Amino acid sequence: MTAVLSPASAQDIAELRQLYFEVYGHGYPVPLGSDPVVMRRLITDGTAHWLTARTAGGVLVGSAVVVTEPGSRIGKLVGLAVHPGHRGGGLASRLTGAVCAEAFATGGLDSVYATVRLVTEGPQHVVVRNGFRPLGLLPNAVEVEGCETLALFARYADGVLEHRAPVASVPERLSPLLSAVAAGVGIDYAGTRHAPSRRAAGGAAPGAEPIELITAPAFVRRRFLELFPEADDRFFPLHTPNAVLVAADGSFEAYADLDAVAGSCALVAVHPRPAAVAGALEALMAAVRRAGADYAEALLPLADTEALEVFLASGFVPSAVYPAMRRIRDRLHDYVVLSRTSRQIDFRTTAVSPLLQPYLGAYLSAWTATYLPVHEVSR
Repeated sequence: MTAVLSPASAQDIAELRQLYFEVYGHGYPVPLGSDPVVMRRLITDGTAHWLTARTAGGVLVGSAVVVTEPGSRIGKLVGLAVHPGHRGGGLASRLTGAVCAEAFATGGLDSVYATVRLVTEGPQHVVVRNGFRPLGLLPNAVEVEGCETLALFARYADGVLEHRAPVASVPERLSPLLSAVAAGVGIDYAGTRHAPSRRAAGGAAPGAEPIELITAPAFVRRRFLELFPEADDRFFPLHTPNAVLVAADGSFEAYADLDAVAGSCALVAVHPRPAAVAGALEALMAAVRRAGADYAEALLPLADTEALEVFLASGFVPSAVYPAMRRIRDRLHDYVVLSRTSRQIDFRTTAVSPLLQPYLGAYLSAWTATYLPVHEVSR
């Protein structure tokens, strides 16, 4: 079947919603496939590259989107869907390649990333065939058809990886993950020193409890922009905070993108600095769980050893490394995703392809170092 690819228009919204329903049922947790207001905005405001696929008879059978945001040189591949009756002919791969080519052709992107479901190996092969490289695993990251693990992949513009800033040292607990990404992406971390990590610390700092959670999106955005007025101070691409977690003693404000439907929370920024949550992350995570999120993640510079140690000491596990994620002048800086889940992790039904096996091993190693006593690990 030869499908015709074309840019999505506002007139396609009803058919697109039907397509996403037929592919995902009621379980699709992204507004892009269900909320007509969000879909219309993405199609019309110039922040997304959205392609549709139609049969010769005009039936809409596929969709793929790369979303971007002003001021960021990163895009995200989302909403890849092919009607169940039209799979097996390479349409998913063709859509992925075409929408990414269109996004990179603008010259405004250094990379495009994708979080891929691991229900089957098929989606992993689709992105790899189109130049994406594996960066890690996000265990229990989303509620779709039950609690699912996602894989992180990224595709880079030409020459980007050659302009990375070197990283002098990282906590030792990140070494298995760096070894995996060195093999998966072809990056040499041989010059990066591994410093011994602190063991997880129990308890909370005096005055850190209770944590107050404010879920007033408009207020949160205004306050966020007041505290972080410069675009260079805000970096968690394609995430807008809709909640803030405040220490009772006023020592920090942690801004979060909280999604109770997906059961996830991204800690977007902490004022005055990420390490300010030291001793309070247990209380903060309890507040996040009460709000309906069983999974939380933080994105930190790989070179910020102080912040990494704070999160590692509070049960966050290094899950993925995103090399050359952020451009500052003529250098690109590596970031690491640290995650924490309150649910039991079960990889038995997860389809982990050979490309992702090193990341699974790295995660299990880091999880063991975090949650198992040393004497039990050494037996």
